[in-house]
Amino acid sequence: MQYTPLNLGLPKEALNAPVTGKVPSDKTLHIGVTLKISDATWKQLGHGKSTTDGAKGLAAKLGVSDEELKKLNQYFASAHIQAKPSKTRTSLTFDAKAGVAGQLLKTSFVTHKLKGRSFFTPDPAHPPMVPTQVAGYILSVTGLDSYSEPPHAHALRSTPLAAPTRAGQCPQFPQRIASNQKVAAAYGYDKLWQQGWHGENMTINLVEMDGYDPADIQKYVACTGSHVSVQNVNLGASAPTPGGEATLDIEMLAGLAPNVRIVDYQEDPALLSTGSGTDSWTAFNNALQRIIDDNSDNPRPGSAVSISLGGSEGYMSQATMQAVDQNLRILTQAEHMTVYVATGDCGAYGDRVYGPLDVSFPSTSAWAVAVGGTHMQFAPNGARTLEEVWSDRSNLSKCENQWGSGGGVSKVFPKPWYQNAPGVQNQYSTGYRQVPDVAAAAIDLPVVYRGQWVGFGGTSAATPIWAAGMTLVNQGLMTRKRIYWYGPDTYYHVVGQGGTSTPYFDVTTGNNLYYPATAGYDLSTGLGTPNAPNLFNILLNSA
Repeated sequence: MQYTPLNLGLPKEALNAPVTGKVPSDKTLHIGVTLKISDATWKQLGHGKSTTDGAKGLAAKLGVSDEELKKLNQYFASAHIQAKPSKTRTSLTFDAKAGVAGQLLKTSFVTHKLKGRSFFTPDPAHPPMVPTQVAGYILSVTGLDSYSEPPHAHALRSTPLAAPTRAGQCPQFPQRIASNQKVAAAYGYDKLWQQGWHGENMTINLVEMDGYDPADIQKYVACTGSHVSVQNVNLGASAPTPGGEATLDIEMLAGLAPNVRIVDYQEDPALLSTGSGTDSWTAFNNALQRIIDDNSDNPRPGSAVSISLGGSEGYMSQATMQAVDQNLRILTQAEHMTVYVATGDCGAYGDRVYGPLDVSFPSTSAWAVAVGGTHMQFAPNGARTLEEVWSDRSNLSKCENQWGSGGGVSKVFPKPWYQNAPGVQNQYSTGYRQVPDVAAAAIDLPVVYRGQWVGFGGTSAATPIWAAGMTLVNQGLMTRKRIYWYGPDTYYHVVGQGGTSTPYFDVTTGNNLYYPATAGYDLSTGLGTPNAPNLFNILLNSA
């Protein structure tokens, strides 16, 4: 039988790092196999605009055939491994002991140390091998190394805002605070509310590493008058411990799309607690796969996914990025969802160290709408007087999600076909993906957390703000014309189409500690912040 080496896309620096030991043969590996989808299949799928039933049944066409799946299963069964296929047959998952996986792949696993980090990989002297007859079906394999650093949530630490209030009452916030009413007025979401569009019969999916306390959500909606519904999908045996990220995401959506249906996909705490960054990414990708599977037969039209986490491109394996990237592509092209991803809160320094430029994945995927952050100032009557790049250089010794709007140029993903607008070709351009695509408010946003009103922020807040606004726009488009728009190319498609009625408020003040805001596109705030009524009208007239 012929064998083909399996390339995990690990940096040479990682494979050449000193070997410090062997991985015990009884260590459990959580392995994911992402299967290739042919170019011909991808080309059958559209982009940008969809009828209300346009995504029906598309995802079922993506996966491997019965015969191909049988070959793969026979290969894994030779090591007594029972691999579980996704509903779409675009991936397989299984757990295996390191000794068993090593025998199957004709390798063993060793530990390395590099720059103070410990991780394991297959033995560089004996790279993993798979039979040539199945190698052609495999795009990437994850879980055979622990090189990737875990993703970080992109939420700014909270600051206390106001004294507790009686149930149902909103506190009096300071003038600087960007309440849901102020944000809605600034971005024109209130104009869509006036049309009767509050997110009724629309769905936004969240992917979360932490849980939330329903009492916090109840207190928030009592103040804002929201009628949002939240459904939890637990990927593990239990829900994750409550934290600030999920709370922030749910409350941002509740305040701006007050009647939307939220489905909160809560990652498996067991995978998040192994100490392996790769396992944390597996937990994340399992959540994406579950969204795909739950929507594979008949996706809810106009749905969105909002993701407020990411990790430095420079500290991730190619295999992990390929696996996640394909699932983002399936959500976009086959299920006609728009996936919004926060660009991170460390300015131009995605690895959280001031100095080397880096960007945050998965915001750099071509299938993500990458969302940066801004800081708004308000007049006493609540009207926006200024919007600038969110940034803070008061402490550059360590980034704890306070340095500001993530942005820059990918070193991994080429510039996508759609990324064209005034300013996209700039002095920093290299021919690779530039982020963010758009931006929204990212500081001084009031939420209820642990029973108290606090000021939260980060691109974690900006991301659900965009998801909420575009959901209202799509609700209107479906009401008027039974169509909706999806995917990141939509945001470039509208540029220059509205005459003086521009789809964005262009942010031209400030920087993200490196890249300045400029007229048109820039690497701090992308194309700008939402002008929802204009965006709606442009897309309505493009239909």
